[in-house]
Formats: sequence, structure tokens, C-alpha cells
Amino acid sequence: MNGLQNLQSLQGLSSFQTMQGMQALPSMQSLSSVQMAPMQDLRSMSNIQPPVGQMSLSTAPKLMGSDGFPMLPTSTSALQYSAAVDKLKSQQQQAAQLAQTSDNLSPAHIYNLVLELTNPDKREIALLELSKKREAVPDLAPILWHSFGTIACLLQEIVAIYPLLSPPKLKAPASNRVCNALALLQCVASHAETRSLFLGAHIPLYLYPFLNTTSKTRPFEYLRLTSLGVIGALVKLDDAEVINFLLSTEIIPLCLRIMETGSELSKTVATFIVQKILLDDMGLNYICATYERFYAVSTVLANMVNTLVDQPSQRLLKHSIRCYLRLADNPRSREALRQCLPDPLRNGTFESFLKDDLPTKRWLNQLMECIKPANP
Repeated sequence: MNGLQNLQSLQGLSSFQTMQGMQALPSMQSLSSVQMAPMQDLRSMSNIQPPVGQMSLSTAPKLMGSDGFPMLPTSTSALQYSAAVDKLKSQQQQAAQLAQTSDNLSPAHIYNLVLELTNPDKREIALLELSKKREAVPDLAPILWHSFGTIACLLQEIVAIYPLLSPPKLKAPASNRVCNALALLQCVASHAETRSLFLGAHIPLYLYPFLNTTSKTRPFEYLRLTSLGVIGALVKLDDAEVINFLLSTEIIPLCLRIMETGSELSKTVATFIVQKILLDDMGLNYICATYERFYAVSTVLANMVNTLVDQPSQRLLKHSIRCYLRLADNPRSREALRQCLPDPLRNGTFESFLKDDLPTKRWLNQLMECIKPANP
């Protein structure tokens, strides 16, 4: 009995404590009134206009998000927001690339690359970087020429390839490396301040063994084309000193060989060089001075024109016609052209091919008028 009474007393005490706890909690009605009061205050505050001279929330500056981009208003569509973010990112990337390019073209960086040319361990990378930047650095040629030991290092790169020419063992990595050195020499050859110094040192002669190769593999073709580019940069300037120097060398026979056996691009550059030599009075007189020289040039041109019937090339045809037209300016060669001008130029074979190339078509018409037989 005593245990039962104790249990009843404990249950009564628990219910009493529970009732006291429930009385201590606020009622649902009172809790609702407490929560709604701030909402009513916010409604009343929303109708308050800001004082004159102060901005409202709608006109406040846009806040920056955690990603560093402006947080657009909620009314802006997701597509517009994405486009704005992409545009801003693109602008930032362009600014970063511009800053990096500016650093890479700084005088200190260029001087350091030129200095690294004299270090055999760093030369290959320096050659590659400088060849890429040669057109963006206007004074690179004087820097290369007047810096101690730089031209000697470039010539060392050229001479190191000679043992690979015959028998032909040149591979792509070695070809790419020496072509980067040739690209820097082309920069020196085309600059007004260093061109005469380049010729006075007879540096073009170091390239002639490359032009004399006949292998048709890609490394050799790339080597010949880059070497032709150096000579082409010289003749492009229409300098009598350049023509006089080239005529004292065997450049014309070398170009004629490439015009016969090279790729289309190599043929085009070689024909361009012969054309520029012919356009100079000294060059025209040199080629037309003997029958052997004229015959060599005219025969190669004729073979090339006949090949263009089946393998047309507008640039190559253009340079070939210009060479013939210039040869016709010499009385002796004009008389010979009446007999040896190739038939495809006479019978209108290239008429449809040249319908959109008005300058070349005009040259061909002038050539036909020039070699017409004289009236008896």
C-alpha cells in the first residue's frame, strides 16, 4: 500500500509540474500577435519615402557578389546575367593577355633572349621565342647585329646543318631549329640599317648550300623555302646594291633549279626573285647579255608554264608572265620570244583562269602586242 501511495503521489507531482510548464508558455494567440507586430511595422515603413538628397534601395549601387562580379537585379533574366558575366570575364582575360604580351616585348625581356643565344643550353628556346617576336619588335635587327657574338651564333646554327645535307639526313627538329635562325637573319636582311652590313659580310652565301639541295622531304622543303625567304626579303626592297651583289653570285642558277623541281610555293618564291632581278636594268642586261643566260631562263619559264596547264597556280602564272613581259623590253630577247614563247600563252589557254585577275591579264595582252611581228 505504501508503494502504491508513493506512486500516486509521484504522478500527481508530475501532472502538477506539467501544468505549471504549460501555464509558463505563451498561448498561440499571444505568440501570433508577437510575430505579426514586426510585419505590420515593416508595412508601415515601406510607405515612407526617403528624404530629398538620399538614394532609395532601388537606386543604390549594385553590390559585388562573392565571385567578384556585380549582382544584377532580380528582374534581370539569367541569360542576360550570364552574358554580362561572360563579357566581363573576356575583358579581364584580354587585359591580362595584353599585360603579358607587353611584358614579353619589353626591352629587358628581348635583351635577355638575345643574350641567351650565346648560351648553347638556352639557344634553341631563345631562337624560337625571338623568331615569333621578330615582327613585333621593330629594332630587333640592329639589336641582333650589334650585340656581341649573336650573328656568329646564328651562322654556327647554319653551318652545323651542312653535314646533314649530303647524303640527306635532315630531320624535322633540326630543320625547325635552323629555320628559326634563318628567320632572324631575314629580319636583319630586310632592315634598312643592317641590310648593307648583311650584304657586306656575304652572309647570303651561307644559305646557298640549302638552295642547292634536291630532296623533296618536308624538312628539306621547309629549309629551302625559308632560305628563299631571306633572299626574297632582300630583293623586295628594290635596292640596286642588292641586285649587284646577287648577280655576282650563282643565285639565278639556284633559283632556276628550284623553279624546275621545287614545290609550288618554292617555285613561286624563286620565280619572284628572278622577276625582281629582271625588273632592275642591271639584272635585265645581265640575263640578256648572252644567249646561254637567256636560253636558260626562258626554257625554265616555258617548262613551268606548260606544267601550269594541268596544275594551275595563279600566283606562279602571274610571276611567269611578268618575267616574260620584262624580257620583251630587251630588243634581242623580244626577237627570240617571237619564236620560243610557249603556246599556252599564245592560244588563250589561261583566258578563263585569268578572267578575275585583271593586272595579270593586262600584262599578258601587253606581251602579245609586244612580240607581234614587225610590219614589213
